[in-house]
Amino acid sequence: MLQKRFIFILIILSGFSGVFQAQNDLALREDIGEMLLVGFRGQRLSDCPHIKRDIEQYHVGSVILFEYDAPTGKRHRNIASPIQLRQLCQDLQTIASKRLLIGIDQEGGRVCRMRAIDGFPRIASPQYTASQGMDTVRHYARLTAKMLQHAGVNFDFAPVADVDVNPYCPVIGKLERSFSADTHVVASCCRIWLDELARQNVIGCLKHFPGHGSASGDTHAGLVDVTKTWKNYELTPYKELLAEGRVPAIMVAHVINRQIDPQWPASLSHKTITELLRTQMGFDGVVVTDDLAMGAIIQHYDYPVVIQQAILAGADLLCLSNNGINGYDSDIVPKTVNIILQLVADGIISEQQIHASAERVRTLKKRIQNQKSNN
Repeated sequence: MLQKRFIFILIILSGFSGVFQAQNDLALREDIGEMLLVGFRGQRLSDCPHIKRDIEQYHVGSVILFEYDAPTGKRHRNIASPIQLRQLCQDLQTIASKRLLIGIDQEGGRVCRMRAIDGFPRIASPQYTASQGMDTVRHYARLTAKMLQHAGVNFDFAPVADVDVNPYCPVIGKLERSFSADTHVVASCCRIWLDELARQNVIGCLKHFPGHGSASGDTHAGLVDVTKTWKNYELTPYKELLAEGRVPAIMVAHVINRQIDPQWPASLSHKTITELLRTQMGFDGVVVTDDLAMGAIIQHYDYPVVIQQAILAGADLLCLSNNGINGYDSDIVPKTVNIILQLVADGIISEQQIHASAERVRTLKKRIQNQKSNN
């Protein structure tokens, strides 16, 4: 009789263990989903069934929208008009069981996903606005923030904190994306942008840490080494704003900077993200990688290595734009989730690290806690 009772107790305990393990597995998958920032094709939710799958089944917590589709060279990938964009954002939030971050690169000037030709307000370049004074900077920052809020976009990958070290840099200086060669002007302009975005319930994101302004190449096309051109003062805008507690998120560049890390590009570098940005500079917000589909990454590293190294480096949000030179992959999310699950199973990445990153993203979302109900 005692033996039967013992067996019965073991069966009960085994059942509880199975339930507990299932809950742990679900929690881990949800945490992984919070770490993914995913791009897709389509101006309507019905155009792209896999993003619906990714949000509902893989718990993706963030999406990124584009006007231009790089693999095909066609316009209006996600954005065609103010009315269409607002409906898309509403539909995305409707299918999500949790608040989505809906991100976009809306800096002004040459980097505007919401273009004037498609019916959105025209936004001047950062360089131009800064040259006209802080009132002009504030005018365009406020205009951008209101435009994003009305559309339902709650995460802007702006302002650019790069210092205009090299005016001929093909992706910063030549495109007038930097506010100034003066670090304090850059900090002042970024401060205004972060404040105006926050007033409209939109999160801002400084970029591209630790500084892209001295580069002579384009990380979209391949690796760019700034070791000999990067200046330590390029960290000054970040230091000023971090000291004021104003920075919710920072995007890390793909540049190689051997002054900081002799081996890895910044976005995959533990020395850059964890040791410099977090430990030395005290940043406790969300770290976003630059787009992992860019040439600087995909031309030099295998995809599983990229995911592993970005997480080990300390990145919280992995940008999977699905808008790079190697084409479009409708299964990028399940592939990435499976890679991360295997890394955890192999003991290379801990569940605790995944959870910590997911918690940072969830904390970021609390800044826009009313956004879903307002849209």
